[in-house]
Amino acid sequence: MAKYEQKMKETDASVIEFIESVESPKKRKDAYKLLKIFEETSGYEAKMWGSSIIGFGSYHYKYPTSHEGDAPLVGFSPRKAKISLYFATGDTEREKLLENF
Repeated sequence: MAKYEQKMKETDASVIEFIESVESPKKRKDAYKLLKIFEETSGYEAKMWGSSIIGFGSYHYKYPTSHEGDAPLVGFSPRKAKISLYFATGDTEREKLLENF
């Protein structure tokens, strides 16, 4: 059986360049506001995860199926239709971060 290749990985892509590529001026403005809120609240520097998620911090997960990988503790993505927010499930830091948000 082939090993699963994780699609969402932390990258070296520029968070600012990604935000600047957002077509909607309103979404771009909101993304900069969220960037500031997430950095201040989480205490982590923003990193790109995959091609469209701005993530903060990371945690490792492993499912009973043996699928495992890394994901951001919290993050957001200014999607075309709406802005999506991401919060880790099952990590010990999750509750503390949610209280701060």
